[in-house]
Amino acid sequence: MRIISSQEFKKTDLDKFLNRGKSDLSSIVSSVQQIVKNVKENGDVALMDYTNKFDKVSLKPSTLRVSETEIKQAYTKLNQKQIDALQNAADNIAIFHKKQIKAKWTMQTSEGVTLGQVMRPLASVGVYAPGGKATYPSSVLMSAIPAKVAGVDRVIVCSPPRQGEDISSALLVAADIAGVDEVYRVGGAQAIAAMAYGTDSMKPVAKIVGPGNVYVTAAKIEVSRDVAIDVPAGPSEVLVIADETANPAYVAADLLAQAEHDPQAWAILVTCSKKIANDVQKQITIQLKTLSRTPIIESSLQKGLIITTKDIDEAIALSNLIAPEHLQIQTKEPNAVFSKIRNAGAVFLGRYSPVSFGDYSSGLNHVLPTAGYAKIYSGLSSLDFVKTMNFLECTKEGFDNLKETAVTIAEMEGFDAHAKAVSIREEKEE
Repeated sequence: MRIISSQEFKKTDLDKFLNRGKSDLSSIVSSVQQIVKNVKENGDVALMDYTNKFDKVSLKPSTLRVSETEIKQAYTKLNQKQIDALQNAADNIAIFHKKQIKAKWTMQTSEGVTLGQVMRPLASVGVYAPGGKATYPSSVLMSAIPAKVAGVDRVIVCSPPRQGEDISSALLVAADIAGVDEVYRVGGAQAIAAMAYGTDSMKPVAKIVGPGNVYVTAAKIEVSRDVAIDVPAGPSEVLVIADETANPAYVAADLLAQAEHDPQAWAILVTCSKKIANDVQKQITIQLKTLSRTPIIESSLQKGLIITTKDIDEAIALSNLIAPEHLQIQTKEPNAVFSKIRNAGAVFLGRYSPVSFGDYSSGLNHVLPTAGYAKIYSGLSSLDFVKTMNFLECTKEGFDNLKETAVTIAEMEGFDAHAKAVSIREEKEE
């Protein structure tokens, strides 16, 4: 990774970093629109044709959905340690996400006037789980469990079959542990269209979540006029803020951990210590030799940077400007730095809180805003799978407390029917 001063970074690289990970979908929009249209009109036939064309797998309508027997068999292909790890992660995800739900609350603004809010779950949710070079059972846990915790009745998963291997056994076990109701072996834009509009084999859902490639992202945007979707997902990214007290080996390990996700992943260190900058650079070279996904990491690190700043406040300002998906703070007083952070998908405090815990085992959700969207979006949570409904209940005393204000404003706006809807109750009472 290249070391660069903050002054030089602002001159030469800042614009590139602020526009990172934003896919230009214009070249594929028309082909994705055709796929969505075809699935909408021809259902299962289109799904099977596209699966044969793109995934080189021949399916029948009866084999689109993964059977319960196949899911049970998937358990036999994992060892007990792997199954226990998925179950432990699922338990922690459920505990954390249950805290986010507040089913009902009420308050009184004046005597006899009760206001409140209740939460109601969405009826159904579709989770997209990528296949291809790697599978992500952890993403199935992270997407499906918050939906189930929120009370969603029907959660389905779509994932592309792999030629000669079918869907990953780990993914099927994760789906089963998460309480997923249906799993379909279909991927790409065609899976998004099927979840949005339904086919003979698959009923439509109300919301679609989960990461995917540019075709999946374009398809989600295409169907978003008819179903809800989550925030567009881009390549993984991490930014580490470090001072002179940081452990260079830990910092390097955390940068490498996110870099191994994808050649397009972003790894950034911002430090007020030139010694730490140099030591981390050396540690990256040393540790890289011990890792298996070297080509991917090397490609990712080519655009990563180690940025040196004049002090910790400038490091914080740069981090807020970049708005990373993952922010790790390795400083003498991490909570003091955290109090000044406004933009990050998730924050990891101190040397013993690696991002890997957020990815897998702590219970935090790892479906987070990338590409700077942390400035305006939050990570996935149980709140993404509920609607809120406000309610009002007035006694006669409460009615008397509100009537004059309502009638006065209604008349001021020229809505005499609104005013009458209040005054008639008083007249009838009399």
